[in-house]
Amino acid sequence: MDRYSRQIVFSGLGRIGQQKLLESTVAVVGLGALGSVAANLLCRAGVGHIRLIDRDYVEKTNLQRQILYNEEDAEKRRPKAVAAFNHLSGVNSEIVLEPVVAELGAANIGQIFQKVDLVLDGLDNWETRFLINEICHQTGIPWIYCAALGSEAMSMNLLHDKDSPCLRCFLSPESGSAAGQSCAVTGVLNMATGMIAAVQVAEAVKILTESASEIRSGLFVADLWNNRFKTIPIERDIDCPVCVHRRYEFLNRSGGSRVTRICGSNSIQVLPPQSVQIPLETMAKQLAKDTDNSKIEVHPFMLNFDNGRNRIQIFQDGRVIIENARDEAEALSLYSEYIGL
Repeated sequence: MDRYSRQIVFSGLGRIGQQKLLESTVAVVGLGALGSVAANLLCRAGVGHIRLIDRDYVEKTNLQRQILYNEEDAEKRRPKAVAAFNHLSGVNSEIVLEPVVAELGAANIGQIFQKVDLVLDGLDNWETRFLINEICHQTGIPWIYCAALGSEAMSMNLLHDKDSPCLRCFLSPESGSAAGQSCAVTGVLNMATGMIAAVQVAEAVKILTESASEIRSGLFVADLWNNRFKTIPIERDIDCPVCVHRRYEFLNRSGGSRVTRICGSNSIQVLPPQSVQIPLETMAKQLAKDTDNSKIEVHPFMLNFDNGRNRIQIFQDGRVIIENARDEAEALSLYSEYIGL
């Protein structure tokens, strides 16, 4: 326990609390500005098993606020989950770090969240947040919502106990989408993301160590630039589709390929219509027949390919990220051309 001695002497935690942290499993979903800070703090605090989940790769614009990555990660376009694992493995070798390079969806979220005690939100999109809200309500896993934009940030504990609200009690898919400005357009301060991620992890430690009397209720909101801080009480919606009526719209969703623009980039992501596994080495050989081998890079988790206009990342789970596609229709056309699903 010597590594955690400064935490153990803190009266709110102690040796018993530290042992509970070491026995806990936390999933961090999204390893960007929020999740990279949260994962770093959890690792150093001694959470025994951290599942590092992200669909994306490191870009140079990430380095302003995403603390687990460096210029080499961006140059080599490493998956964030892998780069985070590489960095944190050198910080604490006595815990389990599990990188998961995947897009969370209805088909895989149940498996990825197996044996998880708590979920931390580090996301930049509302659809996945609503999906997490539903699976966590269904399984009884607590999770902590977190978001930041500009100088503003907010966080809320969603515990799914008898009377507490869920995310759908105060946000609908329509209102979430309408509020969905991106950091590429509005900007974001790294101080805001770092501060709110620290608040999120503080609440996580309280939840994991069962410090019930200290766990915050309500939506915590902060504006660092204008020096405003408040907690807004949130009540359960008596007509909530999720925590009252148990209608899991996002969890039960199925259908064809999904196309989404990635926040803060000129890239479009296409998801396969069903669960698949892409043999990357085989695909690289097929592509090499029609193009210059120097434009193809195969990594353990993805294949990078340049067709002369678009840079394309093909992942093992069938996801494809396409740079410089004119629109969603062109992205789907390229997906069909190279993946054929």
